[in-house]
Amino acid sequence: MVGADKETVERYILLLEKAFVIFRLNALSRNMRKEIIRGKKIYFWDNGIRNSLIKNFNPINLRNDVGALWENFLISERLKANHYGGKYVNYYFWRSLAQQEVDYVEEMNGKMYAFEFKWKKENAKIPLMFTSLYPNNNTSFINKSNYVEFISSSEYNLS
Repeated sequence: MVGADKETVERYILLLEKAFVIFRLNALSRNMRKEIIRGKKIYFWDNGIRNSLIKNFNPINLRNDVGALWENFLISERLKANHYGGKYVNYYFWRSLAQQEVDYVEEMNGKMYAFEFKWKKENAKIPLMFTSLYPNNNTSFINKSNYVEFISSSEYNLS
């Protein structure tokens, strides 16, 4: 517990956003009966600040937060690539009430692009509920073998 009320925490988050330390990713929700509506995830623009706050500078093979670190890195770098490339997309994460999740979703020109991030090459799946609710979408799995293309080009998988 932080010991601060909700309004104080919200002001701190807003201040950190204005200082370009963090950003929020809103939940994608178009079917209120099956999806979370007001969810937000907070990410750091710089993983070094994240590591400093949690006091963890261990090598990647000694960390227990590799998934969160990897997700934060990929999303922040993707948003930067889109911005620098002049690509204006709506961006979200998606989670169902049953806790199924898609790490990152971009919406552009009426199409959805869903991305699942895995540090290791695992059998990743986009939840069936997502693909049934949003059938007009492309899906991609991003891991160590293909992440450079994902973060260095705002054109990745947007054809």
